[in-house]
Amino acid sequence: MKDPTSLIFFPILLFSLLSFTAITQAATFTIVNRCNYPTNHAWRINVAAGTTRARIWGRTNCNFDGNGRGRCETGDCNGLLQCNSYGQPLNTLAEYALNQWNNLDLFDISLVNGFNVPMDFSPSRGCRGIRCAADINRQCPNELRVPGGCNNPCTTFRTDQYCCNSGNCGPTYFSRFFKDRCRDAYSCPKDDN
Repeated sequence: MKDPTSLIFFPILLFSLLSFTAITQAATFTIVNRCNYPTNHAWRINVAAGTTRARIWGRTNCNFDGNGRGRCETGDCNGLLQCNSYGQPLNTLAEYALNQWNNLDLFDISLVNGFNVPMDFSPSRGCRGIRCAADINRQCPNELRVPGGCNNPCTTFRTDQYCCNSGNCGPTYFSRFFKDRCRDAYSCPKDDN
């Protein structure tokens, strides 16, 4: 199934998601690139009410041929320009679910898959926006440093302590590194506060 929320076509370093419409109706997301390449490019995505577990992410250092095949250094979609699945770590994620429990729209920023770009996720009305604008790539611990960003500890170490496969895990030194820099973002699988 094609996920319309993952159709990111160009490298995006900072974007805002705006314009939730009425709770029982669809929403329009405006994605704005606020980095210096490609300058101030914007996309609109119309999303149906009731959409669950959807993600939007930036991809960086991409190179595609005329057939839409190639690679991105971060946030790659199995070598495709037009994503048909979630992007591969590492990527900063904007996650959302519309018209959920008590007709609420839910949204967050997640660094569970690592960090590649700063992000601002702001509804146009109704509630406070969230952001992760720290320079995590420059401050990244050496153990997590990779080309294009700061990897997540699960992908790096592949242990239950970081991947939380058993469900018995908590914050770690590395998740606290992310949380200290981006208080609004999820930093580990059990970061539900």
